[in-house]
Amino acid sequence: MENDSLLPKSTYSIEDDIQTFGLDESFGERGINFVAIDLETATYERNSICEIGLTVVENSQIKESKSWLVQPPYNEYDDFNIYIHGITPNDTENSPTLIELWPLILPYLEGRIVVAHNTAFDMYVLRDSFLENDMVFPSFANFCSCRLAKKIVTGCYSYSLPCVCEALNIDFNHHHRASSDSEGCARVFLECVKRSGTSSYADLQTMFNFRCGRFSDNYFRPQLANHGQHSKGYNYTYNTKDLVGDPSKIDEGNYFYGKEVCFTGKCQFAIRKQLLQMVADVGGIPTNSVTLSTNVLVVGQQDYRVVGESGMSSKQKKAMELNDKGQDIEIMSEKEFLSNI
Repeated sequence: MENDSLLPKSTYSIEDDIQTFGLDESFGERGINFVAIDLETATYERNSICEIGLTVVENSQIKESKSWLVQPPYNEYDDFNIYIHGITPNDTENSPTLIELWPLILPYLEGRIVVAHNTAFDMYVLRDSFLENDMVFPSFANFCSCRLAKKIVTGCYSYSLPCVCEALNIDFNHHHRASSDSEGCARVFLECVKRSGTSSYADLQTMFNFRCGRFSDNYFRPQLANHGQHSKGYNYTYNTKDLVGDPSKIDEGNYFYGKEVCFTGKCQFAIRKQLLQMVADVGGIPTNSVTLSTNVLVVGQQDYRVVGESGMSSKQKKAMELNDKGQDIEIMSEKEFLSNI
């Protein structure tokens, strides 16, 4: 398979999505059915899967949850990734590669509805892994439980999986291990669909004005909004520290695409300007202050000699005050930011 950034060679209408994947089948007749997936990676490269977790939901009930360790390319790991999930080269030195394991995974996904808590990460990891290994693309529709939770669950300071599970009173342990994360994702998505009051996946798309993502033969489309690409338009030059986004890196499926992102505190894994540049490159909007239009505040390490007993900077206090007044500003850690970018 030629790695050509997978520009779609064909188009699929909403009606084709509905017909191919049965998106209009009533939840009342068949229940809610899907497979939740979680992927962990060994390095900053997306094509470095080291663990796959799947949770099968049939008739609105969890039927099965399991995971597999995967040997990434050359069994190489970055320290940061080990810090996130705790998987090491020793754990995967005798594990199958993705190519070897894929025949066992494929039947769970082919022709199904697939859900991930952050499709902007997991679906692109799959895409890049398929391309790198010259693998035939499966066919499935995908939905993002994180994006749906933002429509359904109010009052979360962050929409990371542990925070959403806590808000929904869902038991959750072992974040960033694939089996646990896939099951947490499944429970969140089930609860959000039930709370939405929708009768089918097609109804869910209509109510919240988005369109499912899709894999098909040599084709990839991320989950996107239906109403144009984003209300702020396509101006990728920003006036924050003279940062200019790289148009070749614009990624509509990225978690931060189209969002105003601000940082506070000392960044541990990179200098702030580098992180802001990453936001600009994927099509986000880097900013230096918290305003009514801020979407995400990333909180680094705080100097308590400066912030005092509260431990919060003026930016964080302002973000929380605006949230209390009904604004939707997500507050996340630097680790969460790097996991999503």
